[in-house]
Amino acid sequence: MAESTPIRLALAQMDPTVGDIAGNRTLLGEQIGAAQDAGADLVVCPELALSGYPPEDLVLRRDFLDASREALDDLASQVDGIVALVGFPERAERPQQPPPNPTIDPLVATAHNSLAVLASGEVAGVYRKIRLPNYGVFDEGRYFKPGGRAAMIEVAGVLVGLTVCEDIWVPGFPESAPAAAGAHLVVNASASPFARGKGDARERMIADRARANGAVFALCNTVGGQDELIFDGRSVVMAANGELMARAAQFQPELVVCDLLLPAEPEGGGAAAGGTMAEGHRDGGAGRVPAPVVLSSHDREHEIPHGRVEPRFAETAPEEREIYDALVLGVRDYVRKNGFAEVVLGLSGGIDSALVAQVACDALGPERVHCVVMPSPHSSEETQSDARAIAVNLRADLIELPIAEPMDAFQRALADSFEGTDPGVAEENVQARIRGNLLMALSNKFGWLVLATGNKSEYAVGYATLYGDMAGGLAVIKDVLKTWVYRLVRDRNERAGTALVPESVLERPPTAELRPDQRDEDSLPPYDMLDRVLEAYVERDLGREVMVADGLPEDVVVEVIRLVDRAEYKRRQAPPGIRVSNKAFGRDRRLPITNRFSGLRPRLPR
Repeated sequence: MAESTPIRLALAQMDPTVGDIAGNRTLLGEQIGAAQDAGADLVVCPELALSGYPPEDLVLRRDFLDASREALDDLASQVDGIVALVGFPERAERPQQPPPNPTIDPLVATAHNSLAVLASGEVAGVYRKIRLPNYGVFDEGRYFKPGGRAAMIEVAGVLVGLTVCEDIWVPGFPESAPAAAGAHLVVNASASPFARGKGDARERMIADRARANGAVFALCNTVGGQDELIFDGRSVVMAANGELMARAAQFQPELVVCDLLLPAEPEGGGAAAGGTMAEGHRDGGAGRVPAPVVLSSHDREHEIPHGRVEPRFAETAPEEREIYDALVLGVRDYVRKNGFAEVVLGLSGGIDSALVAQVACDALGPERVHCVVMPSPHSSEETQSDARAIAVNLRADLIELPIAEPMDAFQRALADSFEGTDPGVAEENVQARIRGNLLMALSNKFGWLVLATGNKSEYAVGYATLYGDMAGGLAVIKDVLKTWVYRLVRDRNERAGTALVPESVLERPPTAELRPDQRDEDSLPPYDMLDRVLEAYVERDLGREVMVADGLPEDVVVEVIRLVDRAEYKRRQAPPGIRVSNKAFGRDRRLPITNRFSGLRPRLPR
């Protein structure tokens, strides 16, 4: 039986910025230093932490890859007395033969998604990610070449298997190879995007891997917003029996330190000498990994002065709080990372703009949020009163810009062209476009980012106006169904202990107020029914027959499918929106605008 030895593991859950290599290098240095100060032997940083994730087409640029390597070498020179695992994009060897026709086929993956082993002032080894996801929001097959070898290192007498994100999501090679060769700790540098329920599913997966391999599994996830994507952190250490040993906070950076007591060497073998890192081929010896050399971190004297660290078990949040916090993080990072200072939005007195205003104030502080009330002749006193009350309750800046005069000007300008026609959608949408123009004018004048306020239900069926309420730089609730909008506002009110959003807003039937006595349900099915169909059709890709068989009314299904398919061209022109579901418009759901295949195709004769 192998003797046991203690190892102190640190997970550096951090918020890098894509392309900010110098800033990320500084942040990594700070995290590694903090881990060393905490007495850690090994610190794991997230996937592609040096470049940020996902770097997309930046990976195709040689200067980007060279700058990443230069920063990595500089970082490595400062690492001593601890072993640090740092994700970075590594330039791969170019193919010996150029593509047959580089004019029409210029895209050749020339990089690896790699994990560098930093120790004793140098890059002591590199593991290259093997499983490259190419589904949903992921395009790694476009940018990276897969590695072919599993790997492990020895730190403070403990064998440690190395993996990157997707490597452990599918059981088998490469995640099983280090444990089969004797590793009792498998670490995973990850950039796992958030979606509703994803955190619990990820923890169940890690527990399954730990039990199946009889090894401790530790996943360090990135945190923060990157365009549409949110990374929720929630890094974990899972015992070999599948029990949770540590969990980092969700939606915020944190360094989690965990003490482990693990076998010092694989049974029946010891560490070899003369190299830096053990590697095993995909097809070699049932995935067994040869024994590695020792990568020493520092002596073990830290055990006495530092003592044992208390286990960290960050609490998980209910669904409403989890989604709300994801939206807050998404707004905060989008504004911060893109160089904006303040935001502006149209506040109508309806539930959608109320939620966006709440999120913006929580993300940035009310002093950086400008709410614009733009009443028309069709606006009721009740909605306008509620809009003003919301701004006051949130302590946000309130601007009033009535649009009656601009509406008259448009009516006069269009009078000859519209002569002989009845008022309709065109006149209604002019109002939305006037409001969009006013918001964009404020943005241009003061540098404020415009937040669009449409929800997923509206974007799905095209119940939104191009260049009107769809205008903006970020569509905050673009991936939040209408029924969830109500849930999030109610939950935020409850947590505040007061009606930040008046109860009248929650009780009033939804209306765009673009014509007298207008109600959303004049044009759409009731939202509880609409959202059931959208969840099935948009998020689960179910067809008409399946939905009807599940009990949804066929007439509603047919109408919603028609509306969703017809609105694709609108969504393609919408601002990016924060992804909180398992299938969002944009990165996830990609359909052609010109498309004759419909869920309403005629049934074939039987």
